[in-house]
Amino acid sequence: MIDETIQRMSELVKNLQQSIELDMQDVKDAKHEALLSRNDEKHYMINEITQLKAKLNQELIEKMQEGVDVNIYRQSVDSLEIELKSLYELNKKLASIVLPVQQMYKELVEDITAANGGNIFNVKA
Repeated sequence: MIDETIQRMSELVKNLQQSIELDMQDVKDAKHEALLSRNDEKHYMINEITQLKAKLNQELIEKMQEGVDVNIYRQSVDSLEIELKSLYELNKKLASIVLPVQQMYKELVEDITAANGGNIFNVKA
């Protein structure tokens, strides 16, 4: 059971890493719709990883209560932790790309608004 949980978490983390790499490329290529199309899938993967983390912790506790030496899972858990750290670094890298783009759009909207006397659209009735 523990091995299956770790394996599923690992698969999800790798899929999320691939999705973030695609996101970074889409930002560079200005394919904003492609970015948005993956959001729901990424949200689902993040939720499942969170649920599996709680499940893994519970499974490890149960094994310890049964007297099993959970160190037999150490290598698998360490590998998963390395993958999660890699995911974290990829996410930071994506944020460093996306946040400046977001700021640029915000500044453009503010400039246009200021040039139009505080209104984005000049409506005459």
